[in-house]
Amino acid sequence: MNVHNLMEDVVKKAVNTLYDRVKADNIAWLTCDCENCRLDTVSYVLNRIPPKYVVSGRGVTHAAEFLASAQLQADVDSLALEGMRTVSATKRPYHSEDRKDCVIKKDSKPAFNFFTFIGVVLDGNTFEPVFDAIINLKLEGKQAEMVDKTWANPYRTVRSTNGVYSFWVKSQPARKAGITKLFHFSLEVKAEGYSDTVYHFEAPLMSESSVRNELDSTYTLKLKDLVIFKK
Repeated sequence: MNVHNLMEDVVKKAVNTLYDRVKADNIAWLTCDCENCRLDTVSYVLNRIPPKYVVSGRGVTHAAEFLASAQLQADVDSLALEGMRTVSATKRPYHSEDRKDCVIKKDSKPAFNFFTFIGVVLDGNTFEPVFDAIINLKLEGKQAEMVDKTWANPYRTVRSTNGVYSFWVKSQPARKAGITKLFHFSLEVKAEGYSDTVYHFEAPLMSESSVRNELDSTYTLKLKDLVIFKK
């Protein structure tokens, strides 16, 4: 069964149309219209409107009147312009990178696929999140390579995510599927006014038949809270 959110099609079309129009009019606030910025705007809109899921052609037919609604188009266009302004004002560091460097390459060879690691940095006295902490993830003593350029390592915690950090390590080749291996990681944490801290953890993995190239929210490992103390 394939489930599809029709709003993705509506929003992508609206966002691309508005980007092209604003760029043609040479509007001052538009600082970039690269594919990564456009996709960030699409995500911005989709996170703020109800989805419309279908599983068949009949579902599309039933949704036709809704999709043709002038009010829906107005709502999407309004959010798209809001998203464009937000993305233009707060561009991601990788926004100008070639899109092919921001996606995981498909590979049918056996590989060890890592969990998405998620955790939070806390103040050891107040147990409140620490912002502007720099976290460096290492694998077997070396800088861990991420799956693509949209994942940062080192990672700096920010207020908007309440001190939460995340990493997705690039898959490692395996001789064949079904092999078990233990991987050793370390997290080096630095923050102004705090003592430097290093945490170690291990991740046992079983190799799979191919590289996992799509994010799966169920394939996540929540790490213990990283507690740091002021000097």
